[in-house]
Order: sequence, then C-alpha cells, then structure tokens
Amino acid sequence: MIIFIRCLFVLCCAAVGWSMQMQTFLNIQLPHGAWISAVVGGIVGSLIVLIDIFFKQYTVRNILSVIVGLAFGLLTHKLFMTVVAYGNLTPEQSRILAISSAILFSYLGIITILRGQDEFALMIPFVRLDTKGTGEDLVLLDTSVIIDGRIADIANTHFLGGKLILPRFVLKELQLIADSSDPLKRNRGRRGLDVLNAIRENPNINVKIHEMDFPEFNTVDAKLVKMAQVIEAKVFTNDYNLNKVAELQGVKVLNINDLANALKPVVMPGEEMEIKILKEGKEHEQGVAYLDDGTMVVVDSARRRIGQTVRVTITSVLQTQAGRMIFAKLSDDSDGRRDRHDRGRGDRWHDNRGRDQRSRGNGHGQHQPSSSPGQQGPGQNA
Repeated sequence: MIIFIRCLFVLCCAAVGWSMQMQTFLNIQLPHGAWISAVVGGIVGSLIVLIDIFFKQYTVRNILSVIVGLAFGLLTHKLFMTVVAYGNLTPEQSRILAISSAILFSYLGIITILRGQDEFALMIPFVRLDTKGTGEDLVLLDTSVIIDGRIADIANTHFLGGKLILPRFVLKELQLIADSSDPLKRNRGRRGLDVLNAIRENPNINVKIHEMDFPEFNTVDAKLVKMAQVIEAKVFTNDYNLNKVAELQGVKVLNINDLANALKPVVMPGEEMEIKILKEGKEHEQGVAYLDDGTMVVVDSARRRIGQTVRVTITSVLQTQAGRMIFAKLSDDSDGRRDRHDRGRGDRWHDNRGRDQRSRGNGHGQHQPSSSPGQQGPGQNA
C-alpha cells in the first residue's frame, strides 16, 4: 500500500509539472517543454520519496521531536530579533545576524528536545512524545532472549501479544557478540541474528526498532530498565539478574524460564510413571532419568537398572530457579520383577548345585562296588 501511494505521488508530481510547464516560471522557450516539465516534476517527486525512505529508519517520536525543537528554536530566534531591532544596526548586519541566529537557535532547539524528549511531558502537561498507542502493550526484547531462540516458537503460537520493541542498543550488542573473536560468542551472536530475522519475517508479529538511547548508562541492562520505565513497557528476558533488578524498580518482566517451568507437567508425590534410567546419580545406588521436557528424575536404588525402562513412584518434587527436580523410588512392580528375577537366579543356582551334588554322589557310589570285591578278595582267598 505504501509503495502504491509513493508511485501515485510521483505521477502526481509529473502531472503537475506537465500542466504548469517550466517556461511559465523561467520565461524561456524549450522544445517539448511540457514533457521536460513532467520529467522534472517526476524527479522532484522521486527526491521527496527518497527523503521519506531515508527518514524511515527514524521513529515518529524522533521526527516529532525534531519538528517541535525546530519550532521552539525559530520562536526563540523571533524573540531574539525583536530585541535586536532596537539596536542601531545596518540592514546588512541585521540580515547576517538574523540568518546566524536562525541557524543557531534551530540547532539548539532540536538538540534540547531530542535530549529531553523523555521528560517532555513534565515541561508541558498533557503533551507526551510517546510511541505507545491507547491500550497497546509494549514488550522490550533483551539480548539473552533473542540468543535463546525460543521466542520464535512462542511467537508462532500466537500467545505473545503486544508490539515487540527492539532497542537499537540491544541490536548493537548483538552485532558485537556476532563479531566477537571468541568462536562460542560469535556462534551465539549469529544465532541471535538468525532468530531476529525469523521473527521479523513472521507476518503475525509486529517488531519495531526503537532509537531511544540513554548515554548516561553504561550497561544494556540499565538502559533496558530505564527505557521500560519511560515508555511503560515490559521486559522480555531470561536473565536472572536483569529480572530481579527490573522487579525492584517496578518494571514488569516476562521471563521465558518462568514460562517454561509453568508449562512443565505437574507431578505429585505418590504418582507413578515409566522412565528409562540413563546414567548413575551422584549419590550411592542412584539412577538418573529425564522427562521429555528435560526435567531430571533422580531414582533411588536404580543404579543397576541403567538402560532399562522401569516404573517409579514420585517421592518429592523440588522447584528451583534453574528448573524442577523430581525424586522417585522404584515401584513395587519394578522391585517385584527384580526380586522375581533374583529369586529365579537363586532357584537356578540351587538346582545346579543340587545336580552337582547328586552327580558327585552318584560317582562315589559307583566307586564303592568296584572296591568291595577288592575288600572281599582277601576274605575269599582266606
């Protein structure tokens, strides 16, 4: 729609050039003057469109700040020239002074409003240069949540509402990480840029780059908290320290780790489940398994069952900031199968032992008859 409007604007400028023709203003006769005027009008319209595209990288907040600052600067210039008019200056001196003061006060007015645009509502009540619309929720993206990558999956589920705001200083930090000499940091930064591009290409998500910055703060976390306070936004992060600092200053935080913990299946002590023991635990005879969501399950007396799928009974659940841990023990069915297996091995051991004893006994009985004739021999000879 915007492209269509821009093309229509250029055509309108060309039509105006055709109708007005340059010789009307320049008092010169040109061959095909109407066509030349149309081309000039189209070029002027194209230049205006290019200026519009150039200012696209700046937010409406910044453009309004420039306009308001320019208005204040020119108003100050007008008041200044009113005072100068009482002096005995020549017309040439007054003209030079007027041009100089107009440039000076325009610059000072723009710089003053740009630097103090966040406190502008304090100077003039009921007027605030804010990007937030009525009833619109703003969510600031932190570097950690972009690198994490799960935000793209969450956004695809349509559970993430509001407008996502990407501060320019967060994007710069992400670029610095992607350009790091450390291979690990460089890979994390590039992954974050890929995730960010995937989010911006999603038609169901509205992501805007915000130019607001706070040079008085040295860290990105401090800038995020201050920006959230100014525009009344929430901070989307998975950084534990940023979470706590923001909450202390009254900023609402969307922690992706808290969301992941809340979505994990709820288990209660006494419930049973089937899991596969993958490795041994830290304590004696412990086995460790994992649920599909990554939750670790520590099973007592399961070290000998590594690689087997067993049925366990939940004994307790420990919730920590890093996640959830489940403690369990082998169920009676598993113990029973193990006991039956052990008893079967014992019965086979006793049967084998009995057969060995009977074999030895039979061998000894066969040896006695062969020796009895020898014992009877002397008696017979006698």
